[in-house]
Amino acid sequence: MFNKLLFQYEVKKKGFTLKDAAHIMGVDVTTLYRKMNGESDFYRHEIQKLCAEIGFDNPMEIFFAEKIT
Repeated sequence: MFNKLLFQYEVKKKGFTLKDAAHIMGVDVTTLYRKMNGESDFYRHEIQKLCAEIGFDNPMEIFFAEKIT
């Protein structure tokens, strides 16, 4: 399960915007919002690009969270 709040926090903490994150992934901002809201899935290559460029501290907690409270 995707942790939207932690994703947004980590992106901002690293000095990026959601628009930057979408650009890194190679998708439109609208597509990123769909993925963040669970309407579409993140693909492995998108996650890899984000992790390589942004350098998330805990990508497993963001993209594969067990439960969001």
